[in-house]
Amino acid sequence: MDEQIHRSGERVEKFCAVCGEERGHIVASVTKSGRITSVSCPKCGTRSRFKAGAEVTARAPARTGAPYDSTRTYRAGQSLTHPVFGVGEVMAVIEPQKIDVLFPDRMRRLVHTRTLK
Repeated sequence: MDEQIHRSGERVEKFCAVCGEERGHIVASVTKSGRITSVSCPKCGTRSRFKAGAEVTARAPARTGAPYDSTRTYRAGQSLTHPVFGVGEVMAVIEPQKIDVLFPDRMRRLVHTRTLK
């Protein structure tokens, strides 16, 4: 059985006890050998230990979203496809014009509802 080497910032599936559902988590820390020790839930912010025997699968959003458009307004839970970062899921609206999007590699902050002059 091959053991996969992981890095901080990657996205993995894990059940979140606080949210009560399985969702993509961000790898928060790893050992020198690349084993995950803790993960962080992007929705509730809870950081939890990661059990060594747990099944790790890279998470891809269930559906491919529409192409990302900075002039469009997004809400939490929507999927989008960014031309550089790929398919992602909006996790939170941070400010009136900023959103946090979870992509396969890591969480990224993007602009939305931008008005063009």
